[in-house]
Amino acid sequence: MRIHHLSCGTFCPRLRRFLYGSGGVLARAEMPCHCLLVETDAHGLVLVDTGLGIQEMRNPVERIGAARYVMAPVLDESLTAIRQVEALGFRREDVRHIVLTHLDFDHAGGLGDFPEAKVHLLAAEKNAAMAPATRLEKNRYKEFQWDHDPLWRPYEPTGEPWRGFAAVRELEDLPPEILMFPLPGHTRGHAGVAIQDGDEWLVHAGDSYFYRGEMEQPLRTTRGIDIYQRMVAVDWNQRLENLERLRALRHGHDDVQVFCAHDLDELRALQSLAP
Repeated sequence: MRIHHLSCGTFCPRLRRFLYGSGGVLARAEMPCHCLLVETDAHGLVLVDTGLGIQEMRNPVERIGAARYVMAPVLDESLTAIRQVEALGFRREDVRHIVLTHLDFDHAGGLGDFPEAKVHLLAAEKNAAMAPATRLEKNRYKEFQWDHDPLWRPYEPTGEPWRGFAAVRELEDLPPEILMFPLPGHTRGHAGVAIQDGDEWLVHAGDSYFYRGEMEQPLRTTRGIDIYQRMVAVDWNQRLENLERLRALRHGHDDVQVFCAHDLDELRALQSLAP
């Protein structure tokens, strides 16, 4: 396998100092949408999350809504997963599988750009999106992201124990090096994705945390990041429990790289290490 670390969308909100503890009060931060493109021998291309799609770039008023004023997305089609796949010399049909951490628009906005791909996710996340139970869920999920009738492959939270997690499982029609495990808290059916790359494991933790300091010893965060995560989490205590499991995974195993979806330094570090 060959793994590409892509940023499929960039947000540039103001208040960088409030969010990250450095820079001017009104300076803009830079938050990527960290996705993975995995080249496999027998299963085609696999995307882990899609980031923002073509339609988000072309129709931000409809697709992103009022959030665009706060998050200030860079509206550049070349950042989308489909354009980056094409720039690498592949076709959209080569992306045969999409593995989702969750269905927020900045993680699944590009689903429609790959209509023939099988979409793997936890059943609880699909259920939350199709039948939102709270105001938070009703506001976060965008039905038009799946109006092309995706080839859903939902999974129950069952599997084998793995390094402190109770239910890590293989995915249908995908190599055994790609695993999914429940990481609820940010959303009802949020998942982590673990990929074995040679002697190491890469763990995409999605939005289980937002800032690299949350993986450090001792834990370090900022007031802005903490407030934002409290606003968007469906279960704060569950999020904290899974954060501790991720921290134990990161610090208890030298062969594991844990990263989240929106930390620029984590993305750059992994891009610099990739062949």
